Amino acid sequence: MPENKAHNASQKATVTLPAIVEKIIKPAHPREPEKAQIAIEGADDLYREIRIENSLDKRNGEEVRLKEGAQVEVTVEADAEDVLPSNQPIER
Repeated sequence: MPENKAHNASQKATVTLPAIVEKIIKPAHPREPEKAQIAIEGADDLYREIRIENSLDKRNGEEVRLKEGAQVEVTVEADAEDVLPSNQPIER
């Protein structure tokens, strides 16, 4: 029986954090992709920056790039079976 994608999407746990594009990193080699360094607000100081390929798709399929200083959102999404209730201690 095929899974219902709409039902599964509603079962995911998510958090969305504000972030800002700190800088655009030009590739060292022309065949490598340009990167966007993004600082995530609310993350620990040593772990707040991520770097991603600077290529996004708009809903109409148009490919676009982020620019330095852009306000963005970073969403973390997990399936229901990969999360615990907030009051349950984490096993180590």
